[in-house]
Amino acid sequence: MVLLLGANGYVGQCFAHHLRGRGVEVVTVARAERNYTEASALRQLLRDHRPQFLINAAGYTGKPNVDACEAARADTLFGNTVFPLRVAEVCAEEGITWGHVSSGCIYQGAKGVDAAGQPIGFREEDAPNFSFHAGDCSFYSGTKALAEEYLLKGGYPLYIWRLRVPFDHRDNGRNYLSKLLRYKRLLDVRNSLSHLGEFVASAWATMERRLPVGVYNLTNPGAVTTREVVELIREEGDRRGRSGVESGRGMLKDFAFFDSEDEFMKTMAVARRSSCVLDTTKAERLGLPLRPVREALADSLRNWVWETAS
Repeated sequence: MVLLLGANGYVGQCFAHHLRGRGVEVVTVARAERNYTEASALRQLLRDHRPQFLINAAGYTGKPNVDACEAARADTLFGNTVFPLRVAEVCAEEGITWGHVSSGCIYQGAKGVDAAGQPIGFREEDAPNFSFHAGDCSFYSGTKALAEEYLLKGGYPLYIWRLRVPFDHRDNGRNYLSKLLRYKRLLDVRNSLSHLGEFVASAWATMERRLPVGVYNLTNPGAVTTREVVELIREEGDRRGRSGVESGRGMLKDFAFFDSEDEFMKTMAVARRSSCVLDTTKAERLGLPLRPVREALADSLRNWVWETAS
């Protein structure tokens, strides 16, 4: 049995759906019913249910985006740093193996380029370069990096799963593809991305297969620029148009871009954004279910379902 925290969120809902689809018993608890952020309440939950695993998909991301975290620093620090450390302490007391949804946003850029001119991604053991220690980062990224730092320093036996810019085929305000389809202007940057369903399947596989605890970069192999993703969107819109599918029209909008990151920061953002490439060698070597990123993107667009008619 699995105790799932943050089950009502974008990532948590996907975990619940995946686990139940595999016949795994899942217990979810709403904070309104029992405030599991308090150590005593969480400890009692574990004693009441005796789960084999705990998954923490809870966190503070800010709405509509991470800029909101700059104005809600206490909530951001508690949700992304203090609470995961509290989970670690209680799970250690109760002897429960657990997994934590972290983020690749603790990095910026790439480590360099290889002989073929391709970006070299950050590996699991590389020190974050977009954190409070490294200088100018968003408050959100700083708190995610801080959590990883102290979870690893504490020697807690847990899985740390790094998610990065999630997407799938379902229109949702948290879906990267939905954002591209709705934002008026876009910033062209290169990123590693995570297909949400494949991220969840891979995270669960680390637990189910009893792989070594530690950090896992769970992004789809490869990296893409915003313009490259826009071209995939346009190609799918063209395909739907040729097939007479009305829903393709929303994919043929005029996509406008900022001239530079400086313009984006001056006109649209409060906090700097992380744009980075992660190395997926570890996940690929272990055979975790993560398709190449362009393949996963094309498949999501081919099966795209609008939340409302477009």
